Amino acid sequence: MLQTSTLQFLKQLSKNNNKPWFDENRKKYELAKADFIQLISGVIDSISKFDGSVKELESKKCIFRINRDVRFSKDKSPYKTNLGASISAGGKKISIAGYYFHCEPGKSFLAGGFYMPDPEQLSKIRQEIDYNFDEWKKIIQNKTFKKYFPAGIEGIDVLSRPPKGYEPSNPAIEFLKMKCFIISHPLTDKELTEKDLLKKSGQVYAGMWPLIQFLNTAIH
Repeated sequence: MLQTSTLQFLKQLSKNNNKPWFDENRKKYELAKADFIQLISGVIDSISKFDGSVKELESKKCIFRINRDVRFSKDKSPYKTNLGASISAGGKKISIAGYYFHCEPGKSFLAGGFYMPDPEQLSKIRQEIDYNFDEWKKIIQNKTFKKYFPAGIEGIDVLSRPPKGYEPSNPAIEFLKMKCFIISHPLTDKELTEKDLLKKSGQVYAGMWPLIQFLNTAIH
């Protein structure tokens, strides 16, 4: 579980997103960060029970920086108003399918899949879906999968036309047009501060494991 003080800090930061305020409240940030790192350590332990590839990860190396990259953004707010962690074999800098934890008051969620695979990886994933569409359907139509991810695979970035080499009549065309393969499950602020948070999140991540395994098998 997270401390309520962690969520309170993020709420305050969203209203005071500037360096002077952040510097004045840096101690609160460090406490919130430490709280989140401790949570992610428990999340990694939960995931490693069914996905041993993440067992050796250090939680602090899975956490994203609070500072925003504002170089190419119209929004010059210096800080993110969330705490996020990417959990996958090899760490957050390795481009493979994995798990994500997003903590933001009123907007928290657990997610997984593959965000923006490179062209070669995307080609392999499409080929795998095309060749093994029955297995793909079995994964996304599973009762547990549908329970936690009723929206299914989220079409964050989708082609308007079939990718080269695939016909519009292909039964898997809906998925072959996708450039990302993401699923997510919302978390309320109350759930974040409950004692069974690790148990609940572990169940959700276990529900996405077959999809992540499929995607990583494809690219490897």
